[in-house]
Amino acid sequence: MAITVVIPTLNEEKNLPRTLARLSAAALREIIIVDGGSTDSTVSLAEEFCARTFNARIMTSSRGRARQMNEGAKASQGEILLFLHADTQLPAQAGPIIELALSKHPSTVGGHFNVRFDNSSVWGRVISFFMNRRSRLTGIATGDQALFVRRHVFELLGGFSEIPLMEDIEFSSRMQQAGRTVALRDAVVTSFRRWDTQGPLRTILLMWALRFLYWAGVSPHRLKNFYATIR
Repeated sequence: MAITVVIPTLNEEKNLPRTLARLSAAALREIIIVDGGSTDSTVSLAEEFCARTFNARIMTSSRGRARQMNEGAKASQGEILLFLHADTQLPAQAGPIIELALSKHPSTVGGHFNVRFDNSSVWGRVISFFMNRRSRLTGIATGDQALFVRRHVFELLGGFSEIPLMEDIEFSSRMQQAGRTVALRDAVVTSFRRWDTQGPLRTILLMWALRFLYWAGVSPHRLKNFYATIR
């Protein structure tokens, strides 16, 4: 199976180098970086990476994480699409791990990884534990957990809904309805910056409130007013 990883970026000069450095060990067929109008050195860093990596390229689109991921998917050639945040690092051999999981059960439409944070504090361990537990019980995962999906399923579902937030939750929910999904035990490592900046407890309460309101039917376009880092 050919796997394409799609990485949406926007002013990620601090985190992108670590993410890109781990991709060679992930054994992926194609790497597409989709920038949404960065004003820092993100694009130049991505261009340098693509210049020395035969299977990587960078493209641009209008701003919006969902839109950027959809554009990257349209330009890709892989049978499997893996959507990776710019501040999240894949485990070694992520490609073969996904291939094995999907080949074991042909009815599996996609899935996600476990997550752990680059902060080894108690807060980091507790938050990642409950994120992994919740997604394993519900089948609903976030973009921090590196969602992957069979290409034909992604196209059948119409890709990500181009909403200002919750696009990962919304797509994950629809993917689960489309067929069996798998929660991999292998973990990606993602940045703890959101919790560091706003405070762990405050961020947890905010995320719970946003998800409750989303499930209660409040539009993501209204919810974006309460979230400071809309992509």
